[in-house]
Amino acid sequence: MSSYDVAIIGSGPGGYVAAIRCAQLGMKTAIIEKYATLGGTCLNVGCIPSKALLDSSHHYEDAVKHFEEHGIDIPGEIKVNLEKMIARKQAVVDQTTGGIDFLMKKNKIDVYQGVGRFTDATHISISGDKNSAIEAKHTIIATGSKPSTLPFIKIDKERIITSTEALKLKEIPKHLIVIGGGVIGLELGQVYKRLGAEVTVVEYMDRLIPTMDSGLSKELNKVFKKAKFGIHVSHKVKSVERNGDAVIVKADNKKGEEVEFKGDYCLVSVGRRPYTDGLNAEAAGVKINDRGQVEVNAHLQTTAKNIYAIGDVVKGAMLAHKAEEEGVFVAETLAGQKPHIDYNLIPGVVYTWPEVAAVGKTEEALKAAGIAYKVGQFPMRALGRSRASMDIDGFVKILADQSTDEILGVHMIGARAADMIAEAVVAMEYRASAEDISRMSHAHPTFTEAIKEAALAATEDRALHI
Repeated sequence: MSSYDVAIIGSGPGGYVAAIRCAQLGMKTAIIEKYATLGGTCLNVGCIPSKALLDSSHHYEDAVKHFEEHGIDIPGEIKVNLEKMIARKQAVVDQTTGGIDFLMKKNKIDVYQGVGRFTDATHISISGDKNSAIEAKHTIIATGSKPSTLPFIKIDKERIITSTEALKLKEIPKHLIVIGGGVIGLELGQVYKRLGAEVTVVEYMDRLIPTMDSGLSKELNKVFKKAKFGIHVSHKVKSVERNGDAVIVKADNKKGEEVEFKGDYCLVSVGRRPYTDGLNAEAAGVKINDRGQVEVNAHLQTTAKNIYAIGDVVKGAMLAHKAEEEGVFVAETLAGQKPHIDYNLIPGVVYTWPEVAAVGKTEEALKAAGIAYKVGQFPMRALGRSRASMDIDGFVKILADQSTDEILGVHMIGARAADMIAEAVVAMEYRASAEDISRMSHAHPTFTEAIKEAALAATEDRALHI
């Protein structure tokens, strides 16, 4: 039986990054993955493939709707080759997961393919093509999450689908009904809307992306309605039935009236649940709470002192970059270092177009906490760069402490917001004031000028270009 300083169960962004950092710090490391490819949900059926399809569909939409205005004439009809688009997506996935294989070899990390199962706190059996068992001084649980559903919905993976199936459809839906107006539903809904599907979004809460600042929700709702999405918020879905190639969704609106939606596909995107199936956590003394999460302390240590858990199986946002930070945190903790994670400064992003990104506190959170704050907001349409690229939707909003001017939250929607948010994270990590950003030179013309202008608006209400 092979013995290791650290074994990681799960090879998603949290798991493989934890493995690399453990190896860098001199620990003999093993990683266990039940699927044939490394990378977890994110690389195989999540972040990476969805962004590949978002980019491909964006190119198509530009060609159909915007090229002529840019002075680009394309003879003949522009057509979607969905099979080729899906194949390109898969090629991106294969290249990316292959890169993880390389990193494991480079860092001399042993990879076991199979389902990892605790037999006790220091021993793990692995059931796969080759059954084996290893001993580990420490273990990191990084088994991620799976799509959630509603108790009365039967996912048939053909017409009633999750995000996994939505990434490999063989046809463009005529009418895609999306249950859930969060990140996953909106991103995949936009992919198929661009390709020609009618898309209807049914959301239980009273707005889209309900966990983000309400200003972002309002602006994204406006953009999606302009694109002719059907948006139905405050609707409680109560049944989803398939009849041949048709799917019928029934819901009660906020007045309690029954509403029916009929389409040929239904994407169920009501969130994700922690995945610990088959782990046999109790044999190792690891406690799992009634929400399915592995219980951990501030050091991400479980109820078994030599076992840690990170990523989607513990509390907090289910984000790949959050899992990565936690993976590094645990590795460095095991090496005797004193790492730190500020969960308030982990950004959230929706990769629709325009992109939505945020870090820090929302206005709703500040009001609830009774914190006095000021707001600086600047519209993207006032930027020369936005007009040049025809990306004029959106804004940047900065929330700053009323008395100290320290930045408490930054919320943006617009072109390249996913990249722009990093400036806000850096500023807040160093506890910058709105005035600090307002006095920094930003290259012209760029989208990031909106951040400077919002900071000016927050400082003395003196944005220059509105």
